[in-house]
Amino acid sequence: MIEVTVAHLGLDRTTNTPVVILREREGTRVLPIWIGPAEASAIAMEMQGMKAPRPMTHDLLKQVIVGLGAGLRRVLISSLKDKTYFAELLLAREDHLFQFDARPSDSIALALRLNAPIFTEAELLDQTAIEAPESESDSSLDATKLRQYLEKMDPQDFGRFNP
Repeated sequence: MIEVTVAHLGLDRTTNTPVVILREREGTRVLPIWIGPAEASAIAMEMQGMKAPRPMTHDLLKQVIVGLGAGLRRVLISSLKDKTYFAELLLAREDHLFQFDARPSDSIALALRLNAPIFTEAELLDQTAIEAPESESDSSLDATKLRQYLEKMDPQDFGRFNP
């Protein structure tokens, strides 16, 4: 498994679909995943530190997990099948581990809320990632260079996430 971070959240201009860009923590490859608008909003709100007046779905799930005395150990972006990405949540409560199938977008939104690490399978990253330039000061991508990558990409080549 390879740890990734959320490098960017943007809009694919060719399909007008939100895309979340995951970047290797210890590398230069990025993994784009096309997501739904509601999930993009949930990710963006958390990244910007915004809170809704009432709990949104991902906030509610966080409260349930914490309220039950559990924790999110990790998110794993596990596979790509028929142009759809799959993810798994690994929750822990006392000495019990629970694994759940989940959508990557929901998993990422939840991981951000619970400060849980996000991983991807090495083979998946090898097959679907693209090389991105090293950043000068930190792990975030230069917006202009990332936009150029996204404009050249065909969503069908990397698997479009269909909610």
